[in-house]
Amino acid sequence: MTALEEGSASPDTSPALLPVGVRPARFLVLTAVFVCAACGLVYELALIALGSYLVGDTVGQASVVLAVMVFAMGVGSLLAKRWQPRAAAAFAAVELALALLGGVSVLVLYAAFAWLKLYSPALVVVSFLVGLLIGAEIPLLMTLLQRIRRQDAGSAVADLFAADYVGALLGGLAFPFLLLPLFGHMRGALLVGVVNALAGSLVVLWLFRADLGRRLRLALGAATVVVVAVLAGVLALVGPFEVVARQALYRDPVVLSERTPYQQIVVTRGLTLTRQPELRLYLNGDLQFSSTDEYRYHEALVHPAMAGPHERVLVLGGGDGLAAREVLEHGSVRSLTQVELDPAMVRLAREWEPLRSLNGDSLSDPRVTVRTADAFTWLREPRGPYDVVVIDMPDPDAVATAKLYSVEFYGLVRRALAPGGRVVVQAGSTSFAPRTFACIEAGMRAAGLQTRPYHVNVPSFGDWGYLLASAEAVPELRLPDGGPSLRSLDEATLQAAGVFAPDRVVEDAEPSTLDRPRILDLVRTEWRTR
Repeated sequence: MTALEEGSASPDTSPALLPVGVRPARFLVLTAVFVCAACGLVYELALIALGSYLVGDTVGQASVVLAVMVFAMGVGSLLAKRWQPRAAAAFAAVELALALLGGVSVLVLYAAFAWLKLYSPALVVVSFLVGLLIGAEIPLLMTLLQRIRRQDAGSAVADLFAADYVGALLGGLAFPFLLLPLFGHMRGALLVGVVNALAGSLVVLWLFRADLGRRLRLALGAATVVVVAVLAGVLALVGPFEVVARQALYRDPVVLSERTPYQQIVVTRGLTLTRQPELRLYLNGDLQFSSTDEYRYHEALVHPAMAGPHERVLVLGGGDGLAAREVLEHGSVRSLTQVELDPAMVRLAREWEPLRSLNGDSLSDPRVTVRTADAFTWLREPRGPYDVVVIDMPDPDAVATAKLYSVEFYGLVRRALAPGGRVVVQAGSTSFAPRTFACIEAGMRAAGLQTRPYHVNVPSFGDWGYLLASAEAVPELRLPDGGPSLRSLDEATLQAAGVFAPDRVVEDAEPSTLDRPRILDLVRTEWRTR
């Protein structure tokens, strides 16, 4: 057995033969700790963020990644005890393996999601392996520090963890504010992998070269070149890979794809079975509309809420401008305030011709004022009063969107309503998610709003539900007098829309709050199994 294989062998604590003095040597090792810690945290955050984009369950994805990685780090620390007799070589090998695995992790998981439908098992395996390698770093680095200069365990641990935690701070800030916006998930992870490989191996190859022997130095040097070359080669292929993988997720050709700080925007163009052109918008993989039937959704969303005073209208969400288009069909509307989180979505709605043509150039209407802001935060300041509030938010499948379906949010909306004002909310399917629909209604009622549910058939989504509400009394479900002619709604159709089958009515629903976002659990059990 070699020393690396001998489980009972003790660490080599003899002073290392160093090419520099003790202080510069310790500085270099602690610098390596700093850089490797930053890289490790970037891998961790990249896995969490990718899951939230692809799957939508931010809390669930973060919990799985963190739990598996922390467990694996403990296993890795125990395994590293066997490698302490050859700590320098083992550390270099661990960092090269971590750089390669962490660098390609996002790409591998994206492929597992796009083609293999094995995202969750792949996430667990990748998280475990990355955590295993990160966990092996600390015992090996502790051995290297002790070989440079012996010190008591407490001081050594303090130095090591200080560098590790500060490096984690750098990685934690660099990922969302530098790597993600500039390079994206895949390129960011690959670039960090290159840095990880160089920082981990070059310090060992130069500082501890006397411990390695000529053959081992050559082997580690060659392995470093190979790992960096592989990561660079994959980096060069990310563009074509993204195009092919993205197309695998959608049935029609992708004509627009844009990653923003808030979401992935994808638009596809295809033909229906009747050879009718069809434009589809997806946000983080979730369908937002099909151009063939979006009028059914938006007419049902907007026009019942306009049956009353509607001079001042507030639209929350709906950055595609389609809800605004329906609002502006009413000539008596004097002002429309559009609050949309993502400025890229507003830009597309105003400037991208296919979407601009579909929404009738609504966001450029002089009556429209666009605010790019988080709706929850924006409403915390006194706003309004508004005669009509239209809430056209994405599905509540993440923490960021779940708060927009909470009691607290509906309380802010109620405060912004004028006396006699109406609010309408898209509330999901009453067919495959009746409890989610009931949870949203319970939240509105808990906020002091009187609700009137109704539902219509939108072929792209199925049976889709809405909640019309007012602070004073249960609003009447009707179309406005003298309103525009509609393609999908008339009075008889709307009255039928207010009738629900008994098995679609949930009586015992509890509201979702910021403290207890029950709607996330309902989305996991109802929406993801449809």
